[in-house]
Amino acid sequence: MSPVALHTAFEMLAYAVGFRTFLWTRKKIAPNAFTHDDHVAWVGVGAIVGAALGAKLAFWLDDPLAAFRDFPDLAHLLEGKSIIGALLGGVAGVELSKKIAGVRQSTGDAFVLPLTVGMCIGRIGCFMAGLSDHTYGNPTALPWAVDFGDGQPRHPTQLYEIVFLLSQYALIHFRRTALVEPGDRFRAFMIGYLSFRLLVEFIKPLPYAYLHALSGLQLLCLCGLLYYHRDIPRVLRALFARRRNTWEPR
Repeated sequence: MSPVALHTAFEMLAYAVGFRTFLWTRKKIAPNAFTHDDHVAWVGVGAIVGAALGAKLAFWLDDPLAAFRDFPDLAHLLEGKSIIGALLGGVAGVELSKKIAGVRQSTGDAFVLPLTVGMCIGRIGCFMAGLSDHTYGNPTALPWAVDFGDGQPRHPTQLYEIVFLLSQYALIHFRRTALVEPGDRFRAFMIGYLSFRLLVEFIKPLPYAYLHALSGLQLLCLCGLLYYHRDIPRVLRALFARRRNTWEPR
C-alpha cells in the first residue's frame, strides 16, 4: 500500500472510531453536554465546516511557499492540512453554530475522548506514511530515533504525540471531579495539546519562519492559548493542585 493510501486508510478509521466513541461518550461520560438531539446536528455541522476550513488555512499559514507554489494553480493549495487548524477552526465553527441555534450550555466535554482516540489513530497513519507525511522530527542521535527512509534517524514526533495524548486523557479523566465547570475537560484538552504542539514544533523542520524563529503552527498555538488565557490558571489548579486531606483527628 502506498504511503498516501495508508495514511488515508488510518484517517478514515480515525473518523469512524472517533464518531462511535463520541456516541458512547455522550451517553456515558458527558450526558449533560447536549440536551436536545438537534443540538448535536448544529454542533456537528459547525465542527465539521470549521475544522475543514481551519485545517486548510493552517497549512497555508505554516508553509506558504509550498501552498502557493504555481498559484493560481489550485493543486498545491488543496494538498495539506493541520490538526491544530482543525481544532481551532472547529471551536470557532461550534461557537458560531451554537449562537445561531441558541445552544447555551458547553458541549466540549463530549469531544475529549473521541478527539484523543481519533488523533492517536491518525498519528499512527502519519508515522507509517513516513517522509511523505511531513510530520516527522529533526535528526537526532537518541536511541529511539527512527529512519523514515532517507537514512537519517529522526525524532518520531508522531509517537511523542500519541504518548502525550494518552497521558493527558488519563490525567483529565483522573481529575474529572476537580474540573467542575462544564467544558473544563475540553478546555484542559485544548490548553494541554496547544502547549505540547507549541513545544514539539521546535524539534521539527521549520518550513517557513515567522519572527525569525516560529512556525505558522506555533503562532496558531499561541493564538489558541491566548483565547483560553482566562481559563488556564483555573484548569491548571484543577489538574495539579494537591487534594486537601479533609480527615482531622478528633
